[in-house]
Amino acid sequence: MHEIEPYYRWRDDYIAAEDERSPFYETQYNEFHFDKQIYNYLIHPQWDDFGSQTLYLKVIFADYEHGYAIIEFIGEWNDAIHNDIMTLKREILELMMDEGINKFILIGENVLNFHSSDDLYYEEWFQDVEDGWIAGINFREHVIEEFKRNNIDYYINFGGSLDDLSWRGLKPMQLFKKVEEQLTKRLN
Repeated sequence: MHEIEPYYRWRDDYIAAEDERSPFYETQYNEFHFDKQIYNYLIHPQWDDFGSQTLYLKVIFADYEHGYAIIEFIGEWNDAIHNDIMTLKREILELMMDEGINKFILIGENVLNFHSSDDLYYEEWFQDVEDGWIAGINFREHVIEEFKRNNIDYYINFGGSLDDLSWRGLKPMQLFKKVEEQLTKRLN
C-alpha cells in the first residue's frame, strides 16, 4: 500500500497545501519517512490525515469559481467504529462548503471496505450542498453494495458510468463536466 500515491498529474493546476482556502493549507510532507498507516500497512506520505484511523484522503483539485472539489480516498471507510463520515464532514467538508464548494467528486478505487452506521451525517451533507451534488466514482462493487444496503446511495450518486470512469487522462474540468453530465441525465 505504501506505493499507492495520490493522483499527482494535476499538481501543475492545483496543490491543496498551497491553497489558502484549503483545509490542508501549508501542510508539510516528509518524502523520506512513512508516517501514516492503515492497520499494519504503511501508506504513501502524500496522503492527508483528517482524523480517521483507517481512511485517508487527498484533495486533488478544488475550483471555487465553479464550486467543485475532487477528493481521492484510500483505506477502510468505517462509520461503525470510527464514525469517519462525521469526522470527514466536520474537519474537511464543512470548511470546503464554507468556501463555496457544493459539488463533490469522491474517487473511491482505493477504498477497500465500508462499514456503515446510520446515515445522519450523509443526509446532513446532502442537505448542506443544496443545489450541488455528491458523486462517487470508481468505488469497488462490494463497497458500493454496502453503501446501497444502508441507503447511502440516496445521498451519494453511484452507478452507471460513474462506477467505471476512465478519469486519469482528463483534466479536472473535463472530469467535472463528465460527472455533471451523468447526474443531469439522471435528473431529466
